[in-house]
Amino acid sequence: MRVIVLGAGVIGVSTAWYLRQAGCEVTVIERQPAAALETSFANGAQISVSHAEPWANPRAPRLLLKWLGREDAPLLFRLRPELRQWLWGLAFLRECTPARVRYNVENIVSLATYSRTQLQQLREQLGIEYDQLTRGILHFYLDLEEFKHSQEAAALMREFGCNRRSISSAEVLQIEPALHSIRAQIVGGDYTAEDESGDIFKFTQSLAQQAEQASVSFLYSTQVSRLVPQPRNLASPRRVQSVEVIGSDGHYQQLQADAYVVALGSYSTDLVAPLGVNALIYPAKGYSATFDIVQPDAAPSVSLTDDEYKIVFSRLGKRLRVAGTAELNGYSRELNPIRCAALTRRAQALFPGACDYERPQYWAGLRPATPSNLPLIGKTRLDNLYLNTGHGTLGWTMGVGSGAALADLMTGKTPGVKFAFL
Repeated sequence: MRVIVLGAGVIGVSTAWYLRQAGCEVTVIERQPAAALETSFANGAQISVSHAEPWANPRAPRLLLKWLGREDAPLLFRLRPELRQWLWGLAFLRECTPARVRYNVENIVSLATYSRTQLQQLREQLGIEYDQLTRGILHFYLDLEEFKHSQEAAALMREFGCNRRSISSAEVLQIEPALHSIRAQIVGGDYTAEDESGDIFKFTQSLAQQAEQASVSFLYSTQVSRLVPQPRNLASPRRVQSVEVIGSDGHYQQLQADAYVVALGSYSTDLVAPLGVNALIYPAKGYSATFDIVQPDAAPSVSLTDDEYKIVFSRLGKRLRVAGTAELNGYSRELNPIRCAALTRRAQALFPGACDYERPQYWAGLRPATPSNLPLIGKTRLDNLYLNTGHGTLGWTMGVGSGAALADLMTGKTPGVKFAFL
């Protein structure tokens, strides 16, 4: 089977790898000059099954109202005269009921756990190095109400197989002594020893190189302009006939395959909409700052989540990656200096002197968010068109497993994970 994969982020590259391992002839099309230069470039670096609680939960409407007008709010919803944003927002509110949250958490934990295992197996098989740390993820809390809520969320995740264990403030400091500057403020935490961290950019580029060596073809600097459907025929199912692209030389051409996978993140929606496929995805702009570590003992050695500020901290060799927040404000990747400064300010407050805070490397990426936080994986209403997109803040956590599962679906196998596939 000949397959064209659109997008060379961690989702697209993982999909291409597993399809090639299943014997498919695979071509990956990417508008950037190399893999992992957009949303898979500088995220929070966590492989975090313990982040399975979706943004949409019973507390979300109250928090959104509380954060309105705050430029540095963890979740900033800028209302725009844009139908898709309003439709997305209404669907988000529908996902805030306890029943929907339970369903979504179950599916996220299932896929995330499977993906973490697939990542570990792939790392061992291929020997990929990406500043990975297998020391778990530690959530810490400075607010008693937040800590109590976390215990409820952790209990639900444990029910579905995620060993997110609630711990005391003393245990928090034992696991991560670098938090000593705020030891008097910590009221508790929770710890998931099986979670990991690592540089998604290094991993994805390495996997792309391995895929090329395995005869996957990559067409970089190539823009996808549209999917061309086959002429309507009542006697046969609707199919994609070709994908129209603009090459690096500026010329249009149409490429054909037996099947097509859309893994274009936030840009997937506009590509499939003309074919009658409704992929309700909206970009949630996330920010990161990367600092050089100058005092190793003062920097964290365990990947951390600051739940009050919705910020994560991950050590990547001699660098500290600080990332978080979500801004729903269209497709602009323009850096908001207030939100950037908030990341630096929080890192300095927690780990004074640990890093060179004068020379941060700021970045913003558009995370493809669905209202439920469940990614869209599987076959669409067109017989040979598949989606692997909408992973939101958990693209690194669920990416490798998503690629493996979709490759199984496309080649007639039963995926090794229970998930609500399309």
